[in-house]
Amino acid sequence: MFKTVLMIEKALSDADVELVTTLHGEEKVSFVVLMQPRGKQDELLRALDDVALGHLDQAVHEHEEGADAPTLPGESLEHSLRHLQQAGAEAVGEVVQHQPLVRLREVVEENRADEVLVLTSPHFVEEFFHRDWASRARHEVGVPVLKLFASDS
Repeated sequence: MFKTVLMIEKALSDADVELVTTLHGEEKVSFVVLMQPRGKQDELLRALDDVALGHLDQAVHEHEEGADAPTLPGESLEHSLRHLQQAGAEAVGEVVQHQPLVRLREVVEENRADEVLVLTSPHFVEEFFHRDWASRARHEVGVPVLKLFASDS
Protein backbone atom coordinates (compact mmCIF):
# COMPACT_ATOMS: atom_id res chain seq x y z
CA MET A 1 0.00 0.00 0.00
CA PHE A 2 1.26 3.46 -0.95
CA LYS A 3 1.30 5.89 2.02
CA THR A 4 0.62 9.53 1.24
CA VAL A 5 0.49 12.58 3.47
CA LEU A 6 -1.96 15.03 1.90
CA MET A 7 -1.83 18.71 2.90
CA ILE A 8 -5.00 20.65 2.11
CA GLU A 9 -6.37 24.14 2.79
CA LYS A 10 -10.04 23.52 2.12
CA ALA A 11 -12.50 20.67 1.68
CA LEU A 12 -11.75 18.32 -1.20
CA SER A 13 -14.07 18.48 -4.19
CA ASP A 14 -15.06 15.38 -6.16
CA ALA A 15 -12.47 16.33 -8.79
CA ASP A 16 -9.77 16.64 -6.11
CA VAL A 17 -10.62 13.22 -4.69
CA GLU A 18 -10.48 11.66 -8.14
CA LEU A 19 -7.12 13.33 -8.82
CA VAL A 20 -5.37 12.17 -5.65
CA THR A 21 -6.86 8.67 -5.61
CA THR A 22 -5.90 7.88 -9.21
CA LEU A 23 -2.31 9.17 -9.20
CA HIS A 24 -0.92 5.68 -8.63
CA GLY A 25 -3.22 3.77 -10.95
CA GLU A 26 -4.70 0.65 -9.38
CA GLU A 27 -2.37 0.63 -6.37
CA LYS A 28 -4.16 1.06 -3.03
CA VAL A 29 -3.40 4.35 -1.29
CA SER A 30 -3.56 5.27 2.37
CA PHE A 31 -3.89 8.98 3.21
CA VAL A 32 -3.03 10.99 6.29
CA VAL A 33 -4.70 14.33 5.65
CA LEU A 34 -3.36 17.47 7.28
CA MET A 35 -5.85 20.31 7.08
CA GLN A 36 -4.02 23.65 7.26
CA PRO A 37 -6.71 26.30 6.82
CA ARG A 38 -5.64 29.65 5.39
CA GLY A 39 -5.95 32.24 8.15
CA LYS A 40 -7.01 35.85 8.11
CA GLN A 41 -3.33 36.82 7.86
CA ASP A 42 -3.31 35.37 4.33
CA GLU A 43 -6.24 37.42 2.99
CA LEU A 44 -3.96 40.02 1.37
CA LEU A 45 -1.90 37.32 -0.38
CA ARG A 46 -5.07 35.61 -1.62
CA ALA A 47 -6.42 38.93 -2.92
CA LEU A 48 -3.13 39.56 -4.78
CA ASP A 49 -3.33 36.07 -6.26
CA ASP A 50 -6.88 36.75 -7.44
CA VAL A 51 -5.77 40.01 -9.08
CA ALA A 52 -2.85 38.20 -10.78
CA LEU A 53 -5.29 35.62 -12.14
CA GLY A 54 -7.68 38.33 -13.36
CA HIS A 55 -10.36 37.35 -10.83
CA LEU A 56 -11.05 40.87 -9.64
CA ASP A 57 -14.52 40.00 -8.35
CA GLN A 58 -13.00 37.29 -6.11
CA ALA A 59 -10.38 39.68 -4.78
CA VAL A 60 -13.14 41.97 -3.56
CA HIS A 61 -15.15 39.09 -2.03
CA GLU A 62 -12.23 36.95 -0.84
CA HIS A 63 -13.74 36.10 2.54
CA GLU A 64 -17.02 34.80 1.11
CA GLU A 65 -17.34 31.03 0.62
CA GLY A 66 -19.75 29.02 -1.50
CA ALA A 67 -23.14 28.39 0.07
CA ASP A 68 -22.61 24.62 0.38
CA ALA A 69 -18.91 24.67 1.32
CA PRO A 70 -18.03 23.42 4.80
CA THR A 71 -17.12 26.45 6.90
CA LEU A 72 -15.09 25.13 9.81
CA PRO A 73 -11.72 23.41 9.36
CA GLY A 74 -12.96 20.34 11.25
CA GLU A 75 -16.03 20.06 9.00
CA SER A 76 -13.84 20.46 5.91
CA LEU A 77 -11.52 17.73 7.13
CA GLU A 78 -14.39 15.33 7.92
CA HIS A 79 -15.94 16.03 4.51
CA SER A 80 -12.60 15.29 2.81
CA LEU A 81 -11.94 12.10 4.78
CA ARG A 82 -15.44 10.80 4.07
CA HIS A 83 -15.03 11.42 0.32
CA LEU A 84 -11.60 9.75 0.20
CA GLN A 85 -13.02 6.72 2.02
CA GLN A 86 -16.01 6.57 -0.34
CA ALA A 87 -13.51 6.46 -3.21
CA GLY A 88 -11.97 3.34 -1.65
CA ALA A 89 -8.93 4.86 0.05
CA GLU A 90 -7.94 4.57 3.68
CA ALA A 91 -7.94 8.06 5.19
CA VAL A 92 -7.34 9.63 8.59
CA GLY A 93 -6.44 13.19 9.39
CA GLU A 94 -6.18 16.17 11.66
CA VAL A 95 -6.45 19.95 11.61
CA VAL A 96 -3.08 21.63 12.07
CA GLN A 97 -3.22 25.16 13.45
CA HIS A 98 0.37 25.72 14.61
CA GLN A 99 3.73 24.80 13.10
CA PRO A 100 2.33 22.84 10.14
CA LEU A 101 5.74 21.98 8.69
CA VAL A 102 6.93 20.55 11.99
CA ARG A 103 3.77 18.44 12.21
CA LEU A 104 4.18 17.42 8.57
CA ARG A 105 7.68 16.11 9.25
CA GLU A 106 6.42 14.20 12.31
CA VAL A 107 3.55 12.62 10.40
CA VAL A 108 5.82 11.59 7.50
CA GLU A 109 8.19 9.91 9.96
CA GLU A 110 5.46 8.31 12.13
CA ASN A 111 3.69 6.80 9.12
CA ARG A 112 6.79 6.09 7.03
CA ALA A 113 5.07 7.94 4.21
CA ASP A 114 6.15 7.42 0.61
CA GLU A 115 5.26 10.94 -0.52
CA VAL A 116 3.68 14.25 0.37
CA LEU A 117 0.99 15.80 -1.82
CA VAL A 118 0.22 19.48 -1.33
CA LEU A 119 -3.19 20.23 -2.82
CA THR A 120 -3.61 23.98 -3.01
CA SER A 121 -4.99 26.86 -4.98
CA PRO A 122 -2.42 28.87 -6.93
CA HIS A 123 -0.60 31.31 -4.66
CA PHE A 124 1.56 33.29 -7.08
CA VAL A 125 3.11 35.67 -4.56
CA GLU A 126 4.14 32.84 -2.22
CA GLU A 127 5.31 30.64 -5.11
CA PHE A 128 7.43 33.44 -6.57
CA PHE A 129 9.32 33.72 -3.29
CA HIS A 130 9.27 29.93 -2.71
CA ARG A 131 7.25 30.39 0.47
CA ASP A 132 4.38 28.15 -0.62
CA TRP A 133 3.71 24.90 1.31
CA ALA A 134 5.25 22.62 -1.29
CA SER A 135 8.50 24.59 -1.59
CA ARG A 136 8.88 24.79 2.16
CA ALA A 137 7.95 21.12 2.68
CA ARG A 138 10.66 19.96 0.27
CA HIS A 139 13.22 21.25 2.77
CA GLU A 140 11.55 19.53 5.74
CA VAL A 141 10.80 15.94 4.71
CA GLY A 142 12.90 13.19 3.21
CA VAL A 143 10.30 12.03 0.68
CA PRO A 144 9.12 13.41 -2.67
CA VAL A 145 6.76 16.40 -2.45
CA LEU A 146 4.30 17.00 -5.27
CA LYS A 147 2.23 20.16 -5.57
CA LEU A 148 -1.17 19.81 -7.23
CA PHE A 149 -3.72 22.52 -7.85
CA ALA A 150 -7.11 22.07 -6.25
CA SER A 151 -10.28 22.28 -8.26
CA ASP A 152 -12.18 25.56 -8.11
CA SER A 153 -15.50 23.76 -7.61
